[in-house]
Amino acid sequence: MIVKIEPSWYKALRKTFEQKFFTDLITFVKDEYASGKVFPPGKEIFNAFDHCPLTTVKVVVLGQDPYHGPGQAHGLSFSVKAGVPFPPSLLNIFKEIETDLGKSLPSNGDLTRWADQGVFLLNATLTVKAHEAGSHQKKGWEEFTDEVIRTISNDRENVVFLLWGAYAQKKSVLIDSKKHLVLKAPHPSPLSSYRGFFGCKHFSKTNEYLIANGKKPIEW
Repeated sequence: MIVKIEPSWYKALRKTFEQKFFTDLITFVKDEYASGKVFPPGKEIFNAFDHCPLTTVKVVVLGQDPYHGPGQAHGLSFSVKAGVPFPPSLLNIFKEIETDLGKSLPSNGDLTRWADQGVFLLNATLTVKAHEAGSHQKKGWEEFTDEVIRTISNDRENVVFLLWGAYAQKKSVLIDSKKHLVLKAPHPSPLSSYRGFFGCKHFSKTNEYLIANGKKPIEW
């Protein structure tokens, strides 16, 4: 089936788009958008892919679900558009960057600036019903995004995978740790950030690895 997604991703995932689970998923998602409020807006579902082609991926940040409040989700994990208050986990990410790299908190939480540098901001589930966290889990998105992670692991080299929290860390079985760097820490949520997310120094470690492998560091 034809999926509106960045060409390098389309080429790599074309066989996945033709599988029954994916066609069933798209039918479900279309019905959900037609019958109620779903986030992110339809044209932004594949925003992470469109801003970060497979050929440019240097870092993967894995989230679980899109934000389910109005105006928050726009297809990039942890990110919110300019003008939207920082959700707690995103604020803690910025606090760790401040401690790790000495960078002050940014004026907005739009992480498109990261995506355009090769940071692939992937949620395991790409859509959610308004005000219903987890409402689109186990409908096929996870099967799709697992294939995306495998594709990055197989097709790219020396990528940094940032796995925060138990859910993200389960995805490590999809990643070849001999050719990539996998960094794990507790989730940046206020419930767990003090158990080791703060002080993990993932942002400086990422840049050190990228530089060591001849790649341009990320301007976090």
